[in-house]
Amino acid sequence: EAVLHSQYMKSSSHSFTYQHEDLYEVSTRFRLLRQQGHNVPTDVFDKFKDKDGGFKTELSEDIRGLMGLYEASQLSIEGEDILDQAADFSAQQLNGWLTRLDNHHQAKVISNTLGHPQHKSLAKFMAKNFLSDYNGPNANVLQELAKMDFNMSRSMYQKEMLQVSKWWKSTGLGNELKYARNQPLKWYLWSMATLTDPSLSEQRVELTKPISLVYIIDDIFDVYGTLEQLILFTEAVNRWELAAVNELPGYMKICFKVLQDSTNEISYGVHKKYGWNPIDSLRRTWAILCNAFLEEAKWFASGQLPKAEEYLKNGIVSSGVPAVLVHMFFLLGHGMNKESVDFTIDNPDIITSTATILRLWDDLGSAKDENQDGHDGSYIDCYRKEHEGST
Repeated sequence: EAVLHSQYMKSSSHSFTYQHEDLYEVSTRFRLLRQQGHNVPTDVFDKFKDKDGGFKTELSEDIRGLMGLYEASQLSIEGEDILDQAADFSAQQLNGWLTRLDNHHQAKVISNTLGHPQHKSLAKFMAKNFLSDYNGPNANVLQELAKMDFNMSRSMYQKEMLQVSKWWKSTGLGNELKYARNQPLKWYLWSMATLTDPSLSEQRVELTKPISLVYIIDDIFDVYGTLEQLILFTEAVNRWELAAVNELPGYMKICFKVLQDSTNEISYGVHKKYGWNPIDSLRRTWAILCNAFLEEAKWFASGQLPKAEEYLKNGIVSSGVPAVLVHMFFLLGHGMNKESVDFTIDNPDIITSTATILRLWDDLGSAKDENQDGHDGSYIDCYRKEHEGST
């Protein structure tokens, strides 16, 4: 961070120019600084444009610079036309190189850059692609350190996945719900992606449990339950009483029992570690989520799509993001007091913004992706109905 701050102060100086730096250096500095939240202007790329406003043709021979430019273009914000142009130009040139290169390794590096730009990828997943790319006087030492770090991380993640798989098997939900998603390792990836610190191993495993239950309960509402059963299930979650599910199918009883047990275990662990019992907050979180699921079930059972704005407001909750982030807040235990807890439970902008992005992104896909027969609608469906003729 100190190095990046130094580079930012240096590049922000009126006396600093980029005239002696190549495309790769300028692009890499731009990307790294923007990734850290620094406000770096796009005019740093002006020196690489010709008099007609396009990127200079001689840049097409600079493969390393083109990859750096493509990586930098991924951090564009709305209205930055030069970065949109940079993305198109660099992608076109790099794809052209893929058809002409005899060097298999270099072609693989280009393909990885185009398919998995660093800003949109998980660093730990991509690390193995770069272990052999170090150069310079300390290349061997850096490679050995990188390999050791990669192998240690992989071993840690494998142990965590084993714990998650063991927990999931113990719930029996995979056997009870044959048509629901049965993907505990995929659900673990959410925890792995969001909690990257090696010291947070326990938190990653514990966070995977509510993530798994969000998916499973979503499938129960979308695929399995009748509307009457879903109403009773939601009432049981709101009351948090096991006896309330006595009249429901076996799979709902098991799901509710797993939900209760997992929530109680997480609450006990948080209280033991941080001195704060989050059970009431977590119960409320699950009730709010199931109420949102039920609202969607009622809409689509009636055949009446809501207005897009109403759908999205409910969809932010039914995305499961608020529920997961509330669990994460308690598992991390930072700054835990009544004010911060109330603030988190009330869905502040940082949570609703994240949930909105995920909801809209998910709605661009389809339930067919999960090989399910259920249908939970989408923002696109609601918007098109409200704005006839739109595409």
